[in-house]
Amino acid sequence: MSFQNPVFIPGPTNMPEALRKACDMPTIDHRSPIFGKILHPCLDGVRQVLKSESANIFIFPSTGTGGWETALTNTLSKGDKVLAARNGMFSHRWIDMCQRHGLDVQVVETPWGQGLPADRYAEILKADKNHQIKVVLATHNETATGVKSDIGAVRKALDAAGHPALLFVDGVSSIASMDFRFDDWGVDVAVTGSQKGFMLPAGLAIVGFSDKAVAASKTADLPRTFFDIKDMQNGYNANAFPYTPPVGLMNGLKMSLDMLLDEGLENVFARHHRIATGVRQAVSAWGLELCAASNDLHSDTVSAIRTPDGFNATDIVTHAADVYGVAFGVGLGEVAGKVFRIGHLGSLTDVMMLSGIATAEMCMADLGLDITLGSGVAASQQYYRANPATAHQTAA
Repeated sequence: MSFQNPVFIPGPTNMPEALRKACDMPTIDHRSPIFGKILHPCLDGVRQVLKSESANIFIFPSTGTGGWETALTNTLSKGDKVLAARNGMFSHRWIDMCQRHGLDVQVVETPWGQGLPADRYAEILKADKNHQIKVVLATHNETATGVKSDIGAVRKALDAAGHPALLFVDGVSSIASMDFRFDDWGVDVAVTGSQKGFMLPAGLAIVGFSDKAVAASKTADLPRTFFDIKDMQNGYNANAFPYTPPVGLMNGLKMSLDMLLDEGLENVFARHHRIATGVRQAVSAWGLELCAASNDLHSDTVSAIRTPDGFNATDIVTHAADVYGVAFGVGLGEVAGKVFRIGHLGSLTDVMMLSGIATAEMCMADLGLDITLGSGVAASQQYYRANPATAHQTAA
């Protein structure tokens, strides 16, 4: 690999130099008032990114997986019933975590490449007359398949059934890159991490809790210590963590939030959509298809690209790394060897993306696929020229 080339994996993402420098800071006394000047702007900024007026924000030294565990252990008790669809590797892993914690998971098996089955959720919730289901899990953006699901439709299913279950949403690869509406969608817990839309190294689990979810924590009996939101809130009230905080990462998050909010959230979303559309134009020009089954499911942060039957898509990723020093994402789980993934989120521009598209073309041509060099690049160029970035839609 080459440190000079941008990465095109769906996270960790490229880091702006200013954020790298913000993370590289002298040691401070994390129990002094100066830490509060880092902490509270982070909490307020994340709340704005979630488009919430009242979400309770918690930031743990962890990753998105730790955020999943935070959601479960603070709100549920052993044996509680959870409803979830398995439509990709990351929904599968959250289900697996539930089962390891002794929860009763009703799994709706869903083809990989499809979105969450809100209609099926509605049927199950309506049939649950005794309200045994305590939580509905939803993966907003399935990173393994490049599929975006309609969280608003899941909320409507809950409301139509008059069901009190909590709604937990994995927004790890969507939040801070794609429109996320905590309040409007009635989300009870949103989970994300520092290493994707926030353009930072891995190391922070970022979660938002509704008041209803916080209330559930008072009776939940799953064991928790490190991820206890009560302990964390008590720490925040004293401008501190209940243990040593990752000060450098928090300082980076503070600057990341400033950059995102200065660009404007709608501009951030538009930038991601424009860059992603350019990638989709290239895929079409190559004569290939996305894993996502329909246009409305296309993710604006990652594209999972199907290769012809009999061709090992992982070879493209290996070849790109070995020959051109460029990183793409491999297929995971059921689509391993069937797709390769291009991440297009975080700190990225049209020009950077064109270099990734060009590299993918060279790899596929090198490996014998029927790809005309320049075809995908030209299709993307035409789209980017016709839809130029505004002054406020440049990479953060």
